[in-house]
Amino acid sequence: HVQLVESGGGSVQPGGSLRLSCEGSGYPFSRYCMGWFRQIPGRGREWVGTSDTEGMTSVADSVKGRFTVSRDNAKNTLTLQANNLKPEDTAMYYCAADRGVFVGWSQRCKKDDYMYSGLGTQVTVS
Repeated sequence: HVQLVESGGGSVQPGGSLRLSCEGSGYPFSRYCMGWFRQIPGRGREWVGTSDTEGMTSVADSVKGRFTVSRDNAKNTLTLQANNLKPEDTAMYYCAADRGVFVGWSQRCKKDDYMYSGLGTQVTVS
């Protein structure tokens, strides 16, 4: 069965860094879009960034220049390097996997409604 397990969260001071990891299993990792999302209690889940199957990445404007998404298909691992953290980055961070949307032979990754999600890892900046 599909499993996504996040790790690396914690508490840091503003300006600090964290490196979040996600290990996927039970599905063909290299053929899936992989994304990071975050959620604050009482608010909807926010897209943070995505890596497509070719390793092309994109991140939300709110974290651009500070967060980097990367993947290692050999290790079935997705990583989020979060630098210059701010108090507003405090949230539960989730890893997610999705087949994407196919337009002809082209696979496009979405920014919401992913098929699978992990249980999350908490990031607190204060």
